[in-house]
Amino acid sequence: MGTSRRTLLGAALGGAAAAAVGLPAAPASASSWVLKWNPSPYDDGLGAFETVEDDRADSHPEGQPHIYVEDNTYRFNMHMVDRDTSTDRQRQEVTGNRTSSSSYLQWLPGQTWRVTYWMYIPSSLKATTSFTHIMQMKQPGTGTSPIVVQSLRRVSGAQTVELVLPISGTLVGRTSLDPLHDTWTKVDFRIKVGDGTSGTVRWILSDGTNTIIDKSLSGVDTFLDDRVRPKWGIYRSLGDTSGSLQDTYIRFKDFLGYQLV
Repeated sequence: MGTSRRTLLGAALGGAAAAAVGLPAAPASASSWVLKWNPSPYDDGLGAFETVEDDRADSHPEGQPHIYVEDNTYRFNMHMVDRDTSTDRQRQEVTGNRTSSSSYLQWLPGQTWRVTYWMYIPSSLKATTSFTHIMQMKQPGTGTSPIVVQSLRRVSGAQTVELVLPISGTLVGRTSLDPLHDTWTKVDFRIKVGDGTSGTVRWILSDGTNTIIDKSLSGVDTFLDDRVRPKWGIYRSLGDTSGSLQDTYIRFKDFLGYQLV
């Protein structure tokens, strides 16, 4: 519906009146976070995601489904016998933000997106000397490289959770994993999709009241080609040398996806 002449006149008079009494006029426009994705495990199930990668190599039929709804959360099981199509690693992940049976959000260059959610990392899901990713941002397609990874990594023997930009090998932030085990932790991740040096990221972990870590970077590369698509679950290498691999799981709840408009 078009804006009426009366509405436009009222807005103009309102600005003039504000100026007359020394008050700032309302800005013509301001960016704000608009909710675009709010899936319900009970109502949407795994239909909340663009794709589901549950034992895509069919390596462990007895353990299927590895990804399912439990108590209005999304649970991802990982067994030691599970194998991805590349047998030196394991993968149980979901991708994307589905908004209907036929559509999903597309994160494109120049856009800024934000996802918040809660994750439960049990003590059986340990940091490793090789990669253990629990969130990724990737270009869709087989064999594409990650753009952002949230990972559980051992650093000088200590367990940590970190955010890294693999394109440049840049560490955004890192904090101890030990206090996050066996409890719910809130994740607030923000990304401006941009090639070269036009991207930004911000990564916040909290217990819902107290901030655990809040790190951001600008002037970074957050785009490869096509679009950016988020992934969640467990994707880990079997090359760990610390003896940390075992049967485990991870849970996520209360996903919200916003676009800055």
